[in-house]
Amino acid sequence: MDDAAGWIERNGIDEVECLVPDMNGVLRGKVLPAAKFLKGLEGSPLYLPTSALLVCADGRYSGSVDEGFAYGDPDMVLAPDLKTLRAAPDQPGRAWVLADACYPADSPWSALPRVLLKSVMALYAERGWRAVVAPELEFYVTAPNPDPRHPVVTPVTADGRREGAQNPYGMEALELFDPVMRRIYERCAKMGIALDTLSHETGSGQLEVNLLHGDPLELCDQVVLFKRVARKAAIEHGMNITFMAKPMDDQAGSAMHLHVSLVDQGGRNVFAGEDGADTSRFSHFIGGLQKYVPETMPLIAPNVNSYRRVRPNHSAPANVEWSQDNRSCGLRVPKAGPEARRVENRLPGADANPYLAIAATLIAGWLGMEEKLERRPEASGNVYRAQTTLPGSMPQALDRFIACEPVRAILGNDFFQTFLRVKQRELEAFDNIVTAWEREHLVLKA
Repeated sequence: MDDAAGWIERNGIDEVECLVPDMNGVLRGKVLPAAKFLKGLEGSPLYLPTSALLVCADGRYSGSVDEGFAYGDPDMVLAPDLKTLRAAPDQPGRAWVLADACYPADSPWSALPRVLLKSVMALYAERGWRAVVAPELEFYVTAPNPDPRHPVVTPVTADGRREGAQNPYGMEALELFDPVMRRIYERCAKMGIALDTLSHETGSGQLEVNLLHGDPLELCDQVVLFKRVARKAAIEHGMNITFMAKPMDDQAGSAMHLHVSLVDQGGRNVFAGEDGADTSRFSHFIGGLQKYVPETMPLIAPNVNSYRRVRPNHSAPANVEWSQDNRSCGLRVPKAGPEARRVENRLPGADANPYLAIAATLIAGWLGMEEKLERRPEASGNVYRAQTTLPGSMPQALDRFIACEPVRAILGNDFFQTFLRVKQRELEAFDNIVTAWEREHLVLKA
């Protein structure tokens, strides 16, 4: 956008929310008067303390490996990305814009997820390639859960009942959530978020939306804004929406499946040859996913709860096998012509920070092409039964993540140490909690 001032005047904008996604994909930032926002664009800095972006899932400040930096809590300068400036869909007179945070003041801070994804995309750009991605996002519509000691349950819908049975692709079940989903679609359309198909997934109250394929950064921006729009719309209807990986004991987990392809400067798909066959680069890309996705699991399964979903069952593969159109594989190659040749990474959870999940997928594929890793033979049959090579818990995942030097080299020390600090603090907090299961089964038996 070349004329932010003109756009703000034409749209009657009084306030601007300047938003920065943190390590967990949570939007942090400030609400600014429009005049102050415009002054920031003209050279008067907009500041945000570094601590705002070093926050754990439980809201605690994670600190920093550098004690002096942590307690000094220096300011970062916000650098709004005007391509993301858009009117808020439900608040007349207010706009939203995503920003990078700079530290030092003239350089985007390399520890931030959005900045990391840009650096990974630059690796591909240097080779004349551009990644194309399409996320599929699953989530649950639930009743409000004011007391977290109680289980999450489905809401009472228009038929006066709670959905209990599974209804995969059920149209009547989907219609029960039509009022909230219609509001979400309308607001996303106002914001230029191109939602594609909507379906009822396996779980009770579980839905899925597909986003149209496009630029990785733009799609990540759309995912974080979609989550915000969806949650607000659900609250207005007396419901909640959760992107937690495994919110209910007896229901399917929620994924963020990522379809990925590469195109060259002429727009040709790098993964398919002139004869329509898979190229060696496609084989190497999948080989990289097979080797390095298990080492980058904290980026695609970022919470202790995430590992309750990544277990072999009907709705979540726990392997890095690949196959043509076989959803029991962690890496699926959908049926498509050469121009749409792609791989679907089915392992990321809906709880993942999209910038990090896509960055991890692209890093793994990049290393596969750099190291010329051949993919293993195509799997067949019921691959849910395959022996998993994935870490089974957050501690295991962090150990493997720490030990993977090729991935660490691409992530850079600032990002790696900052991310690790956040996740270690979250794990420590979780380990200090006595769970309901322990109280139920051990209080009178231990």
